[in-house]
Amino acid sequence: MSRFKTLFRADAFAKVLGFTFRHWARQPWRATLIGLLVLAATLADALSPIFAGRLVDAVASGSGSDDAFWAPAITAFLTMVALYVSAVVLRQFVFFNLITFTLQIMNDVISTAFQRVQRFSTDWHANSFAGSTVRKITRGSSALDLLNDTLLIALLPSLVMLVGATVILGLAWPVMGLVVGLGSLIYVGVTAWLSMAFVAPAGALANTWDTKMGGALADAVSCNAVVKAFGAETREESILEHVVGKWRKRTRRVWQRGTLNGGAQGLMMALMQAAILGTALLLWRAGAATPGDITFVLTMFFVLQGHLRDVGQHIRNLQRSVNDMEELVELDRQPYGIQDKPGAKPIRIKEGAIAFDHVTFQYGSHESPLYRDFSVRIAPGERVGLVGHSGSGKTTFVKLIQRLYDINDGAIIIDGQNIADVQQSSLRAQIAIVQQEPILFHRTLAENIAYARPGASRAEIEEAARQANAHDFIAGLPKGYETMVGERGVKLSGGERQRVAIARAFLADARVLILDEATSSLDSESEVQIQQAMERLMVGRTTLVIAHRLSTVVALDRLLVFDKGRIVEEGDHNALIRLQGGIYRRLFERQALELTKGLVA
Repeated sequence: MSRFKTLFRADAFAKVLGFTFRHWARQPWRATLIGLLVLAATLADALSPIFAGRLVDAVASGSGSDDAFWAPAITAFLTMVALYVSAVVLRQFVFFNLITFTLQIMNDVISTAFQRVQRFSTDWHANSFAGSTVRKITRGSSALDLLNDTLLIALLPSLVMLVGATVILGLAWPVMGLVVGLGSLIYVGVTAWLSMAFVAPAGALANTWDTKMGGALADAVSCNAVVKAFGAETREESILEHVVGKWRKRTRRVWQRGTLNGGAQGLMMALMQAAILGTALLLWRAGAATPGDITFVLTMFFVLQGHLRDVGQHIRNLQRSVNDMEELVELDRQPYGIQDKPGAKPIRIKEGAIAFDHVTFQYGSHESPLYRDFSVRIAPGERVGLVGHSGSGKTTFVKLIQRLYDINDGAIIIDGQNIADVQQSSLRAQIAIVQQEPILFHRTLAENIAYARPGASRAEIEEAARQANAHDFIAGLPKGYETMVGERGVKLSGGERQRVAIARAFLADARVLILDEATSSLDSESEVQIQQAMERLMVGRTTLVIAHRLSTVVALDRLLVFDKGRIVEEGDHNALIRLQGGIYRRLFERQALELTKGLVA
């Protein structure tokens, strides 16, 4: 199991680093410049101990009044100062370039992640918490900043310093080079193994619960109206406490393992320190090292010790940033689900003729198709009602027209164009839809109406609102069309939200219109206003009405009665109501009976 976990973490590191390096490749010259500047600054650090040793040798060899000793001492001193200043200046250039480099990558990562999430399938969004998705993106993009710092201005100079120290000391005393090189390899190898096999798996699990915590918070906050309606604040707090408790336990384990990892690194550092200093003393006893050489070794060791200690911290930072970026990288690797074909062109809908041609469609998790060899044609401008029990296939019908799912066989044709061959965005932009529960952005009323056509003028927006019977209530608000509607339109009543959605559909002026029974949960006055607006909206458009209340579809041109993915009855209201034992007649009579009972009560 341990070996499996190690391999699993190595795979995660490979994915995250591959993702990061692909973004580096978009700024090759800046990445190269940063690397060269880091190497130059590190070289300055590595050379400083050599001149510190020469300075001590010069001072120990004679009097400062003797020019023969004074000149080498001053030369060593000035060289050390120059190296220190050069290292500082070079690092400033590194930092300024790294700021631009990292911010550009973070910008690209966030934009790309948002772009992908927007285009993921309906199923993906239905099965994902919005809060969790936001948390994955924000946590991952922040971790990218730490990862860049760790790789470019932390690990790179530390590793270069370790190699440089090994080479410099090895050239002077091979045995010292062996001790430093072997000790460094053991230290770095053990530290990397502990981080990947011991700390990282716990970190990945802790991040999973961190994501769940973000999702639980967002879910409860966004549904606060329901929480208040049922007085369920304490219940929601208990649910969150369970998630937070799991997160706390997993995070404590990560921190504990990190502490043990730090202790192991400290012990290895102490052993390496003893080995280096012991070797230096033996060299001095054997006459192979001067006082300046000992100073050189000690100075090099102190520089090396700082880098070795930092390597442990850098590897821990690398492990943590990889953990934090994993879910973001998985988003980047997630397939879209519904993809445009290469070279797909925009669709052009002028008439609005719709045809299902021998369509077979099966939801991924279902054992059998919902539609099998399904065919139907809808004429341009025809108003069609979709009727049937829940789960009969009505909603799927309109989702397939919008290409929210891909069919398994056959074709869906609009104005002679197969929707599988055109750009999804152009298809959906030319289909107006008014949902049963319209969703509004937390933006102004004008912006929400204009979402169907961003370039619309204020006059066009107001005319659409008038057509939707929405202008009067909007004009009566203190800020009118500049009123913010709240998250998902929570500041408006259900009827007001519906009228804004209908105004949006008027402004879209699409040839194909989908109405998901927009009056089923409204008061009588709002229902009348919305019914009038919808009748105006349907004029001249191919209209599909998903019927929940059958009284709203009696005047439509044709009704399609669905049952288990098949059209079992077809015709207008008068024809279907005369069918003895028909599904439509049975549903209509049941609703009429329920209405009568309600009036009597």
